[in-house]
Amino acid sequence: MTKALIAAITEQEKRLVLPTFDEATAFDIGCALRTHALGIQAPVTIEIRSVNRRYFFTALAGSTPENQDWGRRKINTVLRNHKSSMRVGLEHAQAGVAQWPTMAMPFEDYVTAGGAFPITVRGVGVVAAIGISGLPSIEDHKISTSVLSAHLGIEDVVLPE
Repeated sequence: MTKALIAAITEQEKRLVLPTFDEATAFDIGCALRTHALGIQAPVTIEIRSVNRRYFFTALAGSTPENQDWGRRKINTVLRNHKSSMRVGLEHAQAGVAQWPTMAMPFEDYVTAGGAFPITVRGVGVVAAIGISGLPSIEDHKISTSVLSAHLGIEDVVLPE
């Protein structure tokens, strides 16, 4: 199951590539994420951030400051590894390695739970990340990928159950 899930997430990362990314794109995607989360009454925080800049942030009803911190740490994981935070966690578990100290990702700055997804630009690479926190790991992850798929006008990769 873990191998199939890693393969499906890897396929999402390959397919969900934007032609460009700027402040307007971040705002459009952020608003779509917020609308989607409101529609399912998700008590989440949503952030879009690069290494040195926050492009979008919202905290929905029922979310907590802890969700904001988890989102920050998930995004840090993506920006360091250029992979979704869920994939990083699954690969670490599959390899039997620990986030700390083995992978030198201290818990106060990184978390390998699902919910952060890379924003990749065609021909450029990973330029930012979406971080969602407040639901179970896989659900946080699915919000990002479903909204990015819709933004790109493509069908999302279905994750194995």
